[in-house]
Formats: sequence, C-alpha cells, structure tokens
Amino acid sequence: MRRTSASLVAGTLVAALAWASGPSTPAVALDPAVGVADLTQDINQILSDSRLTIARAGVVVKSAKTGEELYATDAGKLLTPASNTKLFTSAAAVETLGLDYRFPTTVLGTGRKAGSVLAGDLVLRGTGDPTMLAEDYDALAAKVAAAGVKVVTGKLVADDTWFDSQRLGNDWSWDDETAYYAAPISALTASPDRDYDAGSVIVSVAADGDKVKVSTTPETDYLKIVNKATVGAETDVLIERQHGTRTVVITGTVAEPYQEWVAVDDPTAYVSSLFRKSLAGHGVKVLGPTTAGAAPSGAKELARHESMTLGELLVPFMKLSNNIHAEILTKAMGRKVSGQGTWSAGLKVSTDFAKANGVQVINMRDGSGLSRRDGFSPGSIVQLLTAVRAKPWFSTWYESLPIAGNPDRFTGGTLRSRMRGTPAENNVHAKTGSLTGVTSLSGYVTSADGEPLIFSIMLNQYLSGSPKDIEDKIAVRLAQFSRTAAAGDAAALRTAGEPAPGDLECSWLKPAPC
Repeated sequence: MRRTSASLVAGTLVAALAWASGPSTPAVALDPAVGVADLTQDINQILSDSRLTIARAGVVVKSAKTGEELYATDAGKLLTPASNTKLFTSAAAVETLGLDYRFPTTVLGTGRKAGSVLAGDLVLRGTGDPTMLAEDYDALAAKVAAAGVKVVTGKLVADDTWFDSQRLGNDWSWDDETAYYAAPISALTASPDRDYDAGSVIVSVAADGDKVKVSTTPETDYLKIVNKATVGAETDVLIERQHGTRTVVITGTVAEPYQEWVAVDDPTAYVSSLFRKSLAGHGVKVLGPTTAGAAPSGAKELARHESMTLGELLVPFMKLSNNIHAEILTKAMGRKVSGQGTWSAGLKVSTDFAKANGVQVINMRDGSGLSRRDGFSPGSIVQLLTAVRAKPWFSTWYESLPIAGNPDRFTGGTLRSRMRGTPAENNVHAKTGSLTGVTSLSGYVTSADGEPLIFSIMLNQYLSGSPKDIEDKIAVRLAQFSRTAAAGDAAALRTAGEPAPGDLECSWLKPAPC
C-alpha cells in the first residue's frame, strides 16, 4: 500500500472537508461589475486562441458556495469528453458498490478429495479484480498446495462468467486493440505492475552483446515472441502484438533498454496459463486440460484472495486515468444491480445515477471515455460535480482526482507536470481527458478569496497543437479570481511545468511522463 506523509494527509483532509462543507472564510462584499465581469473578459480572451478558431469549446464555471454561474459558453452542447467520462463512472461506482467494495478471486474444487488427490476439477473463479498480480495467483496456488492437494484428476477450469464474454467496447478503434490502455475486459485478468494495468504484459528489450535479449513481466510463455530486432547505435524499436493473435513482433534497433506495455488477446486464457504454471511450481499437478466455464454450485472453496477496497483503488484509477478500471467497475455495477455483468447493464446504472443527480445532457457508451460516441455537456459535468459534494464519500473521491503541479505521481497524477508555480498548484483537483483532437479538464478550484469554484472545460475538433495550456490558463485564472479585484492581463497568464502530450492521457504513455 502506498503511504503519504502525515502532513500531506492532514492537508488534503482539511481541503476535502472544506470542499464538502464550503469555505470558512467570511463573505466579502460582492461587486459583480468588478470581479465577475473581469473573469468573463479574461476567459473570453483565453478562448480567442487561434487553435480554437475552427474547434468547439464549451466552458462552465460555477460558484459552489452560492450556486451562481460565473461563466458559460456552449454550456449545453454535447461534446466528446474523453476521460472526463470517468467522473461519472467513478462516482456511480462508489455510490453503487461502496468504498469498502472488494473483488474476490477464489479457487474451488469439485468432486471428492481423497488424501492428496482431488477427484474432480479445480476452478479458478474471478470477479474482475484489476489489481491481481502474477504473485497473487502464485499465492492462491500455494494455498491450494497447503490444503493438501497434490493431484487434480480433472481439468483446470477458468470461470470468468461474472462478466459477459464481450471483451472490447462497441465503439473502440480497431487500431487500439493491441494497446494496453484498451485491453480486453474479463472477470479474470492480471496486471504486470502496481499501476494495475490489467490485461497487459510488459515486454522488455536490451542489447546483450551482438544480440537483442527479450524478457517479459511477469515471466510468461503465453505470448509468442518474434524477435527481429538488432543491436544498433540507437534505440529505435517497435514492439507490437499482431491483431487478434498472441504473437508479438519486435523490429528495429536496440542500444539502451526499452520496454512496452502490450495488451494480451485473451485475459482469461493468459491468467489460466499463469495459474497453471504456479500450481506446478507448488507441486500441484492438474491432469486434465485448461477449459473455460462456470463453477458448479456444489464446488468447495479451497483458496481466496480479496483486492484492496474500491476507496483505495480510486487512487490509481483516477490519478492515472486507468481505462480498464473504469470498464471493470462498469460491469461490476451491472452485475450488482441487475445480475448482469455487461456494459449495457452497467452503463444504465451510471446514467441512472447521473440523472438522479440532476444531469440531463449525457450519452455514455463506455465507462472510460475511449469511445468517441460518448457525449456530455460541460453544464452536465458541472452539475454532477456539484451534486456529489453532498455525498458521504465525497472527500475520498475528491482526493482521488489529480492535483495540479504536485510532483508525487500518485497525488498529482495526470496533472503532476501542469500548472506548477502558479496559484493553481496544489489547488486544482480535476480530471483530465485526452484523445486525438479532444481535451477536457473538469473539477474544483479555490479562488483567491477562498471561494470554492466548480468548472468544466471541453475542447473538441482542433487540428494541431495541443490546447492543454488553454485549459491551464483558465484554471490558473480561476485560482486568481476575486470578486473585488481584477487579476491582470489574461494574455500574460503562463503555466509552469513540462508540456503535456496532446493525443493521449500522459499516464497512458509508458514509461509515463506524468
């Protein structure tokens, strides 16, 4: 479990409580002709950037204290949200499943056990835990051995029926099929790291004399590696799984070590191979083949692993904008509410939650925002962000949002390199969103007067040059906002830190620049 300093915990708790209850500073005398008019003028100037000439921009800013709309342009227009979709998915998941929700993974035995022989099948049953590592499956295998099982006369059965068999979102791009951030969704999956990139394997290359050495994390023979790379003066290498196969082709030249996160083609089959190997390593021999199917009702539990809580999972999920977590939680919601671990059932839970909290303009096609048919209005996002402030789980959820300029990866998240050295640093808590031609930033900021503000910025259909700095300028201006004083020349607003990649969430680029 990741630990933070006591001072950081105390500070973030105070901030969260302030956001849940409103600011403690006394009210100031309002003069709309000074502060709000100046804010409107400055945001309009920021949005006059030439990169947005042919683009679509929707921006809404609201006072969380008074409910007043301080700024709005195209507030009701349906725009592509990218990963701002996760605001809806995560809030609905916490409301539906609870912060204490855990994913169990169990091993069951069918038939009768006589001494060290299980005369029946061994069943590995999953419920979607995205935090399962190879070592966790190994620990389950060790528990089976500790239970006295040495020989299984039947099959190794992989039970992934907690979810349906649809692995990819309806509208996901075909060319993302091998990318780890669009990995197939299964109730049985495994992650290669503690970012919990479920459904993927890390493939590493390094120069070894005059040859290129290839390794995987975790070690697995599930993937078929075709190594065509050569040692060269520089590292210019492509590691890519061929569509619809488990074959990874490596081409190019290698000088320095390099690694790539690669989605597996079938998470259930991949996990089955990991588990069978672990069983053998602990002296458990399964005589039959590996198959897939549901565990019979009379199967007896031999071993169990439970994930971290959803409250803890929110951190890697939201800070790093993990798509697979979003889709697994979507199916988990469907399973809990209607007994169907499907996208359609889970998305109904999310949209019903949104509508129950006053959100009107919404079109959810997946849980992560990978679909370009997802549609929200900035006004709807602000409505959701307003409504959840009254929820008992708000402080935990609020702290899971990326925090501008905070260098700690699991605090700053996708905003860790943005807005450094500005009034927005360690102030803005917001969800990023990035696809080609799409960027969004929505969340919370405290003004110079101590007034809590809620905002949503959605920029669509720009052709070149990432306009994330436009989002940052608006967020910084909101942090400078005062109802009784002007902030200065909006054109002079600058943000510190490294430039953020425009086409994808920065955390999706491995090794991640944020």
